[in-house]
Amino acid sequence: MDSNWDDLRVFLTLAREGTLTTAAKALGVSHPTVSRRVAVLERQIGARLFERLPDRFVPTSAGEELLADTQAMEKAAHSIHRRSAGLSDTVSGTVRLSAGEAMATLIARHLAELRARLEQIEFEVAASHTLANLSRREADLLIREQVPELGGIVARKLGRVAYAIYAARDFPVGRLPKGDPIQGLLDQPWMGFDEDHGYFPGQSWLHERLGNRRLVVRVNNWLVLQDAVRAGAGLTLLPCYLGDPDPALKRLGGVIPDVFADQWLLVHRDLRALPRVRAVMDAVIELFHRERALLEGRA
Repeated sequence: MDSNWDDLRVFLTLAREGTLTTAAKALGVSHPTVSRRVAVLERQIGARLFERLPDRFVPTSAGEELLADTQAMEKAAHSIHRRSAGLSDTVSGTVRLSAGEAMATLIARHLAELRARLEQIEFEVAASHTLANLSRREADLLIREQVPELGGIVARKLGRVAYAIYAARDFPVGRLPKGDPIQGLLDQPWMGFDEDHGYFPGQSWLHERLGNRRLVVRVNNWLVLQDAVRAGAGLTLLPCYLGDPDPALKRLGGVIPDVFADQWLLVHRDLRALPRVRAVMDAVIELFHRERALLEGRA
């Protein structure tokens, strides 16, 4: 057999996606191209690799055997790509950083100074809840609230983010009781996240205190929530680095001790010594150290 990696990559993608249409979309080609590449590979091997079911392509026993070998080849190809990138000794090029939308906003506020410090580096900042795959270089650096249990990942703790209750600057709120401020605010309209994002910081804390009261607005994005608070639609919890600098908002009470989120900087071990990645890592670490009071709600 003399198959090339391109044909094997098409085979691997079809095995993962299950249909010609989704495989073609993932590969950025037409679905006849996927069908043709698989047919060529089957002729080279001399065996049928897929059962063509009405709604899905399912690997045959021969396909399953080839799948295991192809996955190992893909892993090796990614490793070679990462290691070859690490051979560079120049602080230049592109660095891709992925973070949640709120944290990406914090990074965006400081991009001018980061660019002034690292003039030869181009920044790609992706705001996403989804964990980018560092092994496949979907990102070079991640800022996340948890450290995933994945091999090859190196984590550095950046700091801790505090949360507090916020309202629009002109939102009418009476005198708050001493202690837990939410006790004097339970009858106000509250906003938070939808069910799919109930794992976000502070959501379980909020629901426990509201009891049977329902949130009047539910969103899936911190920045949308911040805009809704600005508009006077209700009260909510926000990370202090979003709420405190916003002149359209006021904080109600102090930080909430039981609600916080540690922030971690994640990098693949094969890339952490790459000069441009290392330079951005150092700059981000320094930024978080400098902004510690804001992050902890003490600014």
